[in-house]
Amino acid sequence: MNKKHWSFWLVCLLGLVWNVGGAANYLMQTSIEFVNSLPATHQAIIFDRPAWATAGFAVGVFGGALGCVLLMLGQRACLLVFLLSLAGIVATVIHMMNVAISGVKFSVFETVVMGVIPIIVALALLAYARHAVAKYSGRSALAIES
Repeated sequence: MNKKHWSFWLVCLLGLVWNVGGAANYLMQTSIEFVNSLPATHQAIIFDRPAWATAGFAVGVFGGALGCVLLMLGQRACLLVFLLSLAGIVATVIHMMNVAISGVKFSVFETVVMGVIPIIVALALLAYARHAVAKYSGRSALAIES
């Protein structure tokens, strides 16, 4: 088996760190003290969040982390998991847009950080996983040449 290229590990590690950070954020939002310490715009998203948006958030971040682990292990299942993660993130962003439509004013920075970047990262991880699986699908583990 060929040694995996360092860039493969870098993409997987950065994706894992990003999604573990999202999972930590998800778990911290279960603390009312933490939520009360957040800006009003963030509280508007969290309070009265519908079950579908909460489920989307969980699927997005935990699925993204699992997808990175599966990719590191060379499992084709990472593609489905990354696709589900993307769907969860889209659901979360739709909820954020609904909150914005209801009158909560988000700054451009908040919109980019909470709405645009997560979708870009999820799309990038899915695209990278598709590339890696397509290129190295003949083996049980992804063998990326250096």
